[in-house]
Amino acid sequence: QVQVEESGGGTVQSGESLRLSCAASGSRFSINSMDWYRQAPGKQRELAASITPHGDTKYADDVKGRFAISIDAAKKTVYLQMNSLKPEDTAVYYCNVDATDLYSARALDAWGQGTLVTVST
Repeated sequence: QVQVEESGGGTVQSGESLRLSCAASGSRFSINSMDWYRQAPGKQRELAASITPHGDTKYADDVKGRFAISIDAAKKTVYLQMNSLKPEDTAVYYCNVDATDLYSARALDAWGQGTLVTVST
């Protein structure tokens, strides 16, 4: 199993920055990708950013140029640097880990509990 721990959420003013962190732990596994999803009030969950251990990244159109995702593969930790935050970025941010269990060879899909980011006007 994989445990996912998120940190870094909080309340900031429009234009400020935050950095989210997500660490994966548990039995031996290999990471296929680590992702940040977000769910704003009244909206469906969407993929904000994704990264592979090789460094391949994907971003939602509305965060391109403002957010940057990075990974420390040795620590199995992913970061999301969020700059120029807007009120529209207010959401619960969830870390998702797509991994393979090296004992069972089964696919793993683990989620954190979420961290709230609130951007005031």
